[in-house]
Amino acid sequence: MALFRAYRRFVVVAYQFLPLLVAYARDRRRYLLFGGSRTVSAETRRKRARSLLNSLLRLGPTFIKLGQLLSTRPDVLPPEYIEEFEELQDQVPPASWAEARTVVETDIGPVDEMFDEFDREAISGASLGQVYVGELDGGKVAVKVRRPGVEELVEADLRVINFSLPFLMRFVDDARSFSMETLANEFSRVIREEMDYAREREMLREIRANFETDPRVRIPEVREPYSSGRVLTMEYVPGTKISDLDDLDALGLDRTALAETLQRVYLQMIVEDGVFHADPHPGNLAVQDDGTLVFYDFGMSGRVDPFIQEKIVEFYMAVARQDTDAILDTLVEMGTLSPEADRELMSDVMELAIADARGEDIEQYRVQQIVAQIEDTLYEFPLRLPSNLALVLRVATVVEGVCVTLDPDFDFISVATDYLGEEGYIEEGVREAVEGVGGQISETTQSLFRVPPKLEGVLDTVDRGDLEVGVEFPNDPPVFRKLALRLVYGILLAFALPSTALLYTFAPVEAAAVSGALAAGLVFLLYRSFKQDAGVQAQPQFTRQNLRQRREE
Repeated sequence: MALFRAYRRFVVVAYQFLPLLVAYARDRRRYLLFGGSRTVSAETRRKRARSLLNSLLRLGPTFIKLGQLLSTRPDVLPPEYIEEFEELQDQVPPASWAEARTVVETDIGPVDEMFDEFDREAISGASLGQVYVGELDGGKVAVKVRRPGVEELVEADLRVINFSLPFLMRFVDDARSFSMETLANEFSRVIREEMDYAREREMLREIRANFETDPRVRIPEVREPYSSGRVLTMEYVPGTKISDLDDLDALGLDRTALAETLQRVYLQMIVEDGVFHADPHPGNLAVQDDGTLVFYDFGMSGRVDPFIQEKIVEFYMAVARQDTDAILDTLVEMGTLSPEADRELMSDVMELAIADARGEDIEQYRVQQIVAQIEDTLYEFPLRLPSNLALVLRVATVVEGVCVTLDPDFDFISVATDYLGEEGYIEEGVREAVEGVGGQISETTQSLFRVPPKLEGVLDTVDRGDLEVGVEFPNDPPVFRKLALRLVYGILLAFALPSTALLYTFAPVEAAAVSGALAAGLVFLLYRSFKQDAGVQAQPQFTRQNLRQRREE
């Protein structure tokens, strides 16, 4: 039955995607089977992105989530698709109460007996779940219920994606096909995790514990006896939506302070705690009357390992210093940028992005602008974003967007630098260097543990391909013949000696003798080449005899 549903679903999905696939095929072969490739303009890509977005919405929960995940993957899609998919909202009409009631009562018991009150109208509906408001022990609770029947639909869609993947990879190059394969595996894991409310409950408890003593943050408390793998009951915490600026102003709240708090909270989650809320769009963020930030919906959350945490700190530092070589080094070390990417071009892109983004004041530039311009170029290179790093990238850009909505002049880098300094990630001298007070201190401090600063600069220049060295040799072909012969003899001898040892150990003596004789012959030839002419000598241009001859002439 499940297999039949998957095949039926495959037909529906194929019908939605077929026109786009034909268009992509014609990009590679103008007449499908023959003809050259054709150039696709940015406007055409944007139209296709909108068409694909509409198809994802029509196909329902699984593909809505796929679109959301794709919006974090510039290694898979061009920037036009990323921009369109970032607008994808996880809002769909809720299922009927009768269906949701079956889930609640199967998992935790009769609604009328378990709750003092329960509102049958959902306050929000999403692709995988919907939220109701109830009352327990005199206090309001929010009850999140997994959408009825969504498990079967998701599993059928995942089968369709696995069926389709080999076919889809024919339409992309090797680098994109590698990324698509990793994306498919990642998506299967992410969507199953988001349907697992037991996991969400665990992440919520952990993140809440990290901010339990922080009066700036409010995270709902889980009501354990009323929760399961498909039902999550938690404290109901009302608040003003963080994007409702008029309402925030009416409350007399300092929006700049709110933006700074939001940024600092996410820096703590990612850099210090290693576990973070990964869906910070305005619908999941609210503000109480006293300015306390409220976080909702921990279904999309992730972890950051210590290595990535360290590299994120280095990335912030490099962006603040406008050190493009350090930025590229950090991206390569994190596994984001291929070491084979055109480093010279990437460095140029970084410099232009920073120069364009910082404006009149050198401190005022946006990480989101930098990342967006980097993504435009990264799509052209072999690139793979580790799953949690993709979430971190998404969080950074979305949080920065929310902060700029609250305060158009918000200085993302300044807040990040101050936070890292206060938490001891940046030494005071280096912190001053980052802020522009003593640029040489930062360079010297970092280079001290690698190579001297000037040599490091030369090595970076060589790595980018900017260094050109001109060498003149005398017009003396015999010198080069001697060098070539010695090089060949040396290489052959380097293979002959260990081969003789191995043959002597594991093969008959005769085989070892032949190899030994060959090695001895090479030693003799190499010795003779040096004996005939002790070293490669330069022909002197001026000697006393030459000078005397010239004077006589």
